[in-house]
Amino acid sequence: MASSKSKGISFYKPVGIPDGYFCLGHYCQSNEQPLRGYVLVAREKESFTSGVYCDYDSDSDFPALRKPVNYSLIWSSDSAGNGCGFFWLPNPPLGYKAMGILVTDTSEEPSVDEIRCVREDLTETCEISDTILSSGSKPFQVWNTRPCKRGMCCKGVSVGTFFCSTYSVDEEEELEIACLKNLDSTLHAMPNLDQIHALIKHYGPTVFFHPDEEYMPSSVPWFFKNGVLLYEEGNGKGEPIDFCGSNLPSGGENDGAYWMDLPADDDARNNVKKGNLESAELYVHVKQALGGAFTDIAMWIFCPFNGPVNIKVGLMNFQMNKLGQHVGDWEHFTLRINNFNGELWQAYFSEHSGGEWIDAFDLEFIQGNKPIVYSSKHGHASFAHPGTYLQGSTKLGIGVTNDVAQSEYSIDSSTRYQIIAAEYLGHGVVTEPCWLQYMREWGPTVVYDSRSELDKIISLLPFFVRFSIENIFDLFPTELYGEEGPTGPKEKDNWLGDERC
Repeated sequence: MASSKSKGISFYKPVGIPDGYFCLGHYCQSNEQPLRGYVLVAREKESFTSGVYCDYDSDSDFPALRKPVNYSLIWSSDSAGNGCGFFWLPNPPLGYKAMGILVTDTSEEPSVDEIRCVREDLTETCEISDTILSSGSKPFQVWNTRPCKRGMCCKGVSVGTFFCSTYSVDEEEELEIACLKNLDSTLHAMPNLDQIHALIKHYGPTVFFHPDEEYMPSSVPWFFKNGVLLYEEGNGKGEPIDFCGSNLPSGGENDGAYWMDLPADDDARNNVKKGNLESAELYVHVKQALGGAFTDIAMWIFCPFNGPVNIKVGLMNFQMNKLGQHVGDWEHFTLRINNFNGELWQAYFSEHSGGEWIDAFDLEFIQGNKPIVYSSKHGHASFAHPGTYLQGSTKLGIGVTNDVAQSEYSIDSSTRYQIIAAEYLGHGVVTEPCWLQYMREWGPTVVYDSRSELDKIISLLPFFVRFSIENIFDLFPTELYGEEGPTGPKEKDNWLGDERC
């Protein structure tokens, strides 16, 4: 099946299913990517596939799997005149959920023996994620699916099936199909400590900084050793911070009671701002994802200073003096490892207030299996490929630029890293550093008249475009209009939750 803007998509029916196991749905993907995916199968009682249990529950006398009652025809490509494909939604018995869609090449309704539905208490709700197909004239859309609730403590496991419909579906709308729930609290498919080290050594990316980068990363101890001070509300005198952060207030929340700032001496301040690439290392948080079917290796990088932004207006570029700068900059990227086979599945690139998942086959690699991560000039956002990325209006060519390029400045995360947390391994296996428990800001909050910098840009532009430009500047992120130090990794939403995209 094809659309005018793509090479089409293909649908796959699982074959070679072991005896006693049953299909839960069919698989779909774009023809523009290599064939790569999975569909889970299930069987009764104490058996499981790849760590996902489908078992009797002590509170239920009903079987975990049952045949559908019948099917509803969702859509037929025969009516669209572009082939013979019939899409069927299984109608589950009361108390059960369908896991996926079936595709046939005839109008004859499939046999109920083709598939199994899963008992409702063994499932989690799911939602659409990436769009695989969107046809215009006769509405028919196909999406990948994912659990509605995602994060370190969530149990939803993606079956690997797809969802399709002839009506509009909101991203967070609960679907008529579900995903599985992993009831195995041991998370036995997750890697042990030795396996984590092996994965990082095998897949650890090389991070490249822009050739004109002025504000390099450093290790956290280097930051503390070079005169950074801890301030408390109501006390104008800063206190030196122990190199391991043992005297930082721990726990609580970001209540504004404490913050860090650079040394008062100008030479010392400028020295800290520049960072220290030789000391820099990646700080690694390992956690379960999608019910333990995947392992997320979040790699955090610390920069003592975030430099001012560059603003692009058409063909003109304006380097700001203050706009966008702040003390302390925590950025990260995440490797998602498939626990079914140990493959690098995707990588998440954090880009300021958002980010993007990139499939492994779309990454650039160095030294075999190690992806490349590009860090943007001054802002240190992560990107998968070199170039200039615009944050703003791409249509008008107006916004903040993120410039990334390969250079001699780099960190090999496969050798320069420290594992700072892996909660699922249990207490005491990984010792969390003292500074990780500091939940306040790693820099001061400073409000300044950044609007005057933008007004200078507007005054240089032709009169007939000034009004529209001014309106767009008003839409820029509020963090550009003042300095506000970020909180540390453990205070971020993605520490317990999934990545934002």
